[in-house]
Amino acid sequence: MNFVRIASWFLGSSNPHNIQCCLAGRRLEIPPLYTTSRLHDCWSTSETMFSNLATKVALKKVGLSTKSFNLPWSDSESSSKKPASGLDSDVPAWPAWMTVKSLPLTVQPWLTPVPPPIPIAAAPKIGDMAPMDRDRELTFGGGKKVIVIFLRCVGCAFAQKLFLQLRGIATRYPGEITCVAVSHSSAAATQKWLDLLGGSWNVNIVIDEDRAVYAAWGLGLGSVWYVLNPTSTVAGFKEKGWLGSSVAGSLQRSGALKPGAAATTPRARNISTGNGAGIVGSDLASEEGPVTVMGNKWQESGAWAVDGRGKIAWGGKAARADDVMDLEEGVKSLFPSK
Repeated sequence: MNFVRIASWFLGSSNPHNIQCCLAGRRLEIPPLYTTSRLHDCWSTSETMFSNLATKVALKKVGLSTKSFNLPWSDSESSSKKPASGLDSDVPAWPAWMTVKSLPLTVQPWLTPVPPPIPIAAAPKIGDMAPMDRDRELTFGGGKKVIVIFLRCVGCAFAQKLFLQLRGIATRYPGEITCVAVSHSSAAATQKWLDLLGGSWNVNIVIDEDRAVYAAWGLGLGSVWYVLNPTSTVAGFKEKGWLGSSVAGSLQRSGALKPGAAATTPRARNISTGNGAGIVGSDLASEEGPVTVMGNKWQESGAWAVDGRGKIAWGGKAARADDVMDLEEGVKSLFPSK
């Protein structure tokens, strides 16, 4: 059956009241009710129906409601009523609520963030001296062995795996290895994420919302392939440790994102010393919206081991978004004689 030929026959007929087609050797008469214009309207309605259905499914997958994007031109009644005059009568204006700040917290991490305040350096290699960040949040040398990890973002299942590795090492080597986790999500979001994981224990937590420390260690934004390559995509579907929705829901219920909440200039801050001191400082709440609250999905992650002289003994940048680096290799590099 040649559907293309039949369809073209329908639309190309000079007499829409007597459209005929040949199907399975039989001659079919199309009644006048189904003229070319009526068929076109029917197909347009079906196409719109399936398009709307696909949109609803896609929004549901990312945790959004169709009411979140109830644009004025999506309403059939409002779209049929156009202004009588005006140069921009055919172009609907954006409503006042359509701002970055109004977007759900689970959507904001997919937006492109503001660049870090310093250029992104080259990632340190084995044998290099550990980079010195702008605010000296990370210090090395003096005989102190350190394992430092840079989290992708709070709520990420792969960041969770990496952090739990580090927490286990900090528990096994108290006083021997200083374990540090750097987060570019807000202090409140990071603390809530840690609470869901059972706490930071002996891990020092550094907040770096403007990603200056990340940039000093050569970690910028990953490409589309870095985040959405087939390996990372399949691994993401298999993982169950996605806590972003839980963190975002908790922040919204607690009122931490209300306009009256305290705000600070985004900078690196040491919020936990691993001794139960908890959060110090407050979140970023800029006029353009809390786009850094949950961090960013495009941020690259990494992990390094630094010996007592302040030199890189192991580590590097994660190869993909799902690359959970083996921190035990970092431990071995710090104790080569064991």
